Amino acid sequence: MAKKKAPDTIRIRQVRSVIGRPRPQRRILESLGLRRIRHEVTQPDNPAIRGMVRKISHLVEVIEE
Repeated sequence: MAKKKAPDTIRIRQVRSVIGRPRPQRRILESLGLRRIRHEVTQPDNPAIRGMVRKISHLVEVIEE
């Protein structure tokens, strides 16, 4: 049986490494709770989180269900 997701949340998966990336991009990944490639986190879908994802869109993918 599939797990139900909470309303108004997004799943974010890290798909690229932080090696060689500027410190602000590393801090954004850290603040989202991402630690390694293929790690997924669930975050609330709000403008602050969307802004962070937009800044590091080349490192992550958003999984919308």
